[in-house]
Amino acid sequence: MKTIAALGVLAAMAIAAPAADAATAKRGTFGKLPDGRTVDSVLLTNNRGVSANIIAYGASIQSLVMPDRVGKKADIALGHESMEGYLKFPNFIGSTVGRFANRINAGRFTLNGQTYQTPLNDTTNSLHGGSMGFDKVLWDVVSVKDGPTASVTLRYVSPDGDQGYPGKLTVDATYSLDEANNLTIEYTATTDKETIVNVTNHAYWNLSGEGSSNGAMGHVVTIPANTYTPVNETLIPTGELRPVTGTVFDFRKPRVINDRVRDASEQQIAYGRGYDHNWVVGSAVTKTQHLMAKVSDPASGRSFELWSNQPGLQFYSGNFLNGTFSGKAKKIYRGGDAIVMEPQIFPDAINQKGFPEARLQPGQTYRNIMTYKLSSGAPARR
Repeated sequence: MKTIAALGVLAAMAIAAPAADAATAKRGTFGKLPDGRTVDSVLLTNNRGVSANIIAYGASIQSLVMPDRVGKKADIALGHESMEGYLKFPNFIGSTVGRFANRINAGRFTLNGQTYQTPLNDTTNSLHGGSMGFDKVLWDVVSVKDGPTASVTLRYVSPDGDQGYPGKLTVDATYSLDEANNLTIEYTATTDKETIVNVTNHAYWNLSGEGSSNGAMGHVVTIPANTYTPVNETLIPTGELRPVTGTVFDFRKPRVINDRVRDASEQQIAYGRGYDHNWVVGSAVTKTQHLMAKVSDPASGRSFELWSNQPGLQFYSGNFLNGTFSGKAKKIYRGGDAIVMEPQIFPDAINQKGFPEARLQPGQTYRNIMTYKLSSGAPARR
């Protein structure tokens, strides 16, 4: 009887234990806010040497570790080692940004004849949701799951009138990592009143490693877009969809970022102090994902493909990293040390005729799903 009972216990343990090749999600504590609230963290890890640490402050990617072509691991995401860094240097590092990612002209928009004003935190414009956007709030961890795809879901409920936006908005951010080295970020949102929504992730990437002496300007980028949205001197789109042919914005074939990122003879580059523009990859949000960009680092062999269901891709070449703070490896972050790729609805879409729809109605669900298909550049396993 004891033997039978023991076998039963062992069988139950075998059923409960995760599979040997399953990815894991381990919950921890990253730090505390000045008011004493705890900032949770969840480390997603697979069995191919990739791990992503997600923190509840700003629903942010704090680190992403992966091997290079010879198996050497490095953290390729900019980030801070403690809460002090995020509070002292709020530069959207790895954060979820919203309610409305990117810029709104004069921070003002109109719905149903009523004008709404959001904070001006980017000279004359509103940027990434305002002065207290999603990047600066504490999200709740509502679900943590082990593999075969490990995941964490975080939630933030933005009250009606938050930063001037109408409607109570409930937002979920789900990060998941599988054994194929796919890191997926899915944002969903619902509202109780008509509003505007544009949520994305602002991870800074340096595929050589955030502590590397190499910046990201040697990365090779491909963006399958025939047009982009030029901007004025305050980085608000003019409304034009301009062909990339014959310009510094043509990334339809692989191009090293450094080729013309500092080409001051191009007025658009002068406005952005580099690339800080939206590429037109589609005309509307779609049900399925499509390729947004490819990024590779010849030095390490690391690369990723970025897929999403969004129509626009904001490619930002880290122009405003100004050398005033350092990251996890005690390395000063300077302009060009990392890049940002943000799948989203076009900037200032609510004020621009012909731009993709940014309004969300009660009963509808907003969805932005992006997948980083990571590759180490190592030979395929046999």
